[in-house]
Amino acid sequence: MRVIAIDPAIRNTGYAVLEGDHREQKVCDFGVISIPAKIPQSGALSAIHTGIANLIKKWEPDEAALEGIIYVQSHRTAIAMGAARASSLIASAEAGLKCFEYSPKKVKQVVTGNGNADKQQVAFMVRTLLGLKETPPHDAADAIAIAIAHLTASDPAKAAILKRAEV
Repeated sequence: MRVIAIDPAIRNTGYAVLEGDHREQKVCDFGVISIPAKIPQSGALSAIHTGIANLIKKWEPDEAALEGIIYVQSHRTAIAMGAARASSLIASAEAGLKCFEYSPKKVKQVVTGNGNADKQQVAFMVRTLLGLKETPPHDAADAIAIAIAHLTASDPAKAAILKRAEV
């Protein structure tokens, strides 16, 4: 299976394309869609949509996986994150992909063994698990971790733990 995984944010949306299953995964591509602060939010959302749509056209994934909704203290941040998430979901849905979400805590648990791991731990484990030559940027590492969690969920023994939710 090939999956595109997305860690949505208005200014730095991480993405990863992995293929494999619960036993073995291979990285096809990863990176960050970075939007300068001078671009208004509407332009940023359009750029995220276009960027994700282009990645889907290029890699032809079978499914999409996104970070689930997280708790934030600022309403403004929550709305911006929700908008970036919606932009990614729309691009995925337009391509006919089934979309799944995973909580950050569950993703960290799968990748590091610790649901409260910090970004450095996640990035280090992603590099180690996949044998990457360099540690990916944090947003891309988070997206890779989401992809690993999604592919891990294909193992019936682990699927119940991850509680993947189709969105």
